[in-house]
Amino acid sequence: MQFDTIIKGGTVVSSLGQQRVDVGILNEQIYAVDDLSDAPAETVVDATGLHILPGAIDTQVHFREPGLEQKEDLESGTRSAICGGVTTIFEMPNTNPSTVTAGALQDKLNRANGRASCDYSFFVGAATTNLDNLFELEMLPGTPGIKMFAGSSTGDLLVDVEEHQRKVMQHGKRPMAVHSEDEARLRERKGLFGDHPHVRKHWEIRDAEAAVISTKRMIRLSAETGQAVHILHISTMEELPLLAEAKANGINITCEVTPHHLTLNSDAYESLGTLVQMNPPVRSEEHRLAIWQAVKDGLFDVFGSDHAPHTLFEKANPYPKSPSGMPGVQTLLPIMLDWANKGQIKVETVVKMLMERPAELYGIKNKGSVSAGFDADLVLVDMSKQWTILNSWVQSKCGWTPYHGKQVQGSIEHVFLRGNHVVKDGIYQEKRIGKAVEFDWK
Repeated sequence: MQFDTIIKGGTVVSSLGQQRVDVGILNEQIYAVDDLSDAPAETVVDATGLHILPGAIDTQVHFREPGLEQKEDLESGTRSAICGGVTTIFEMPNTNPSTVTAGALQDKLNRANGRASCDYSFFVGAATTNLDNLFELEMLPGTPGIKMFAGSSTGDLLVDVEEHQRKVMQHGKRPMAVHSEDEARLRERKGLFGDHPHVRKHWEIRDAEAAVISTKRMIRLSAETGQAVHILHISTMEELPLLAEAKANGINITCEVTPHHLTLNSDAYESLGTLVQMNPPVRSEEHRLAIWQAVKDGLFDVFGSDHAPHTLFEKANPYPKSPSGMPGVQTLLPIMLDWANKGQIKVETVVKMLMERPAELYGIKNKGSVSAGFDADLVLVDMSKQWTILNSWVQSKCGWTPYHGKQVQGSIEHVFLRGNHVVKDGIYQEKRIGKAVEFDWK
């Protein structure tokens, strides 16, 4: 037999280790991971000196379409993703209109068809208006499940009353993604700092206690209802022992950490101003170091970007009128590879938390591993190559990154999506062949 593509001489990485081996691709899937030196192929890619990773799975992005396309749309967002080695994305429901019905979900799937550069799925938002339909909604094709905003949202997507949060959890089966901040605490704190505080106060206004109150409640409600809860973008050192205890007690809690909470601290407000404003906030160095220790201790399940772009024009509004959120899908893998090169984390752990565990947690079909039978979603990385992140490199419509000017080590040289060579020598090949993610959830 003849392969469509053989990737020769690279080092395949999994959570279990590294192996120098060839990868044979046939009909968009990995057919063999072996010594294929004598096998024929239509195309041969020389991966000598490169590491071969599964395509990254970013389980938290905001691509803003429909309704907010001046910030981002599905075409630009997925292009940014694929250029950063992200081959699968889960997009959030806080668009306009919100994704709270089967019709709104189908509209997003229709919009992505033929325009997306990576594979995609769309969360359905929990709302007081769709409680009776959550069981059906979370099982629809094209969605990973339900997202609940316990704080930091508006309109029908804000579920901030405990009674309503309990009802949401009584109507779900799959892992429920949660933005965990206490809305009452946030409103109370906002009034304590006057009408025109400096953006450096952002992490004090949205203080650690707002996150702790909500996360305690999420753990309690998960234990009470049996609902699996996935708490997004943990930002405080106070939440870490709560999560560790919950896991030790067998409560079905998982959690995410972002590169910006691992890389930036409150000093960044002085240099970046509102560009570093996001929810939950970047906090002090003490929090950052504690979160890193929790990564090393194995507390966190996944890395996610929380890609939430706004235009520079919007970000230029004086705080607090400036919107919270920053781009991150394209820098997600490069920042974590840089940390791996610094010795802060193993590249095997990057693969576990950014590829393998997201696929396992959400029941993604045939993704997350360089193994026979899996989709040929592959990222070829030069781990020794140093380069500088620049705004001009960013494919997002917003056109900026908080990491502008940062030198990192670990360069994405090639990306394959289902066997298709979509990024070649670092250059996007204009292939908009993304498909809806399939889930194998019983």
